[in-house]
Amino acid sequence: MKILIIEDEKELLEDLFEFFKKDFRCETASSVAIAQEKIYMHDYDAIILDVGLPDGSGLEVLEYLRTLDTRVGVLILSAYDAIEDKVSGLEMGADDYLAKPFDYNELNARIKSIIRRKHFKGNNILTFDEITVDTVSQEVRIDKKIVELTQKEYQLLLFFISNENRVITKESIVEHLWGDDTDIYDSYDFIYSHIKNLRKKIVSAARKDYLKTVYGMGYKFQIE
Repeated sequence: MKILIIEDEKELLEDLFEFFKKDFRCETASSVAIAQEKIYMHDYDAIILDVGLPDGSGLEVLEYLRTLDTRVGVLILSAYDAIEDKVSGLEMGADDYLAKPFDYNELNARIKSIIRRKHFKGNNILTFDEITVDTVSQEVRIDKKIVELTQKEYQLLLFFISNENRVITKESIVEHLWGDDTDIYDSYDFIYSHIKNLRKKIVSAARKDYLKTVYGMGYKFQIE
């Protein structure tokens, strides 16, 4: 899962990034312009949006999101007494609101709740045939046995499950898992390695290969 943190207070932005990077692929923006550019270039599962930005209001980012076909969930951050921001944001399609100062654990719980509602029908436990994923503990079981995955393999599995029966291109996988860092790679070898390892672990535990290669296009996660 990937989130975008939009906040102009440098120290708070860094703290949020450090807090969320344990569970998510995180990217940051400190202005309306940068946020809109990143939203145009990349897909996110959730956005933490500060209303007070140096080049405008975070509500402008919400307006921009309304023009796009996206399932991204948005949580607004704003001053404690900014009732108008809260009302306007929710009316414009934001999913939740939290006033500053806030508790990080509460923010984390709300972001995960938004992602569950938007992408997994509100469930903490995802089920795909013999595969179950606990999105809270990040525990993966296949045929009731725990399967140890790296963080990238776990994120890759979630990406495939949330897009089951759809063809996912290599470019989409790279962008989802690495985002702004994709420019440092000059080949897809690293992606092939992660996919190979994930497939090997799934086949070993389930004795089924759910991950199908669609030649010339990408991959599809499906039940035979």
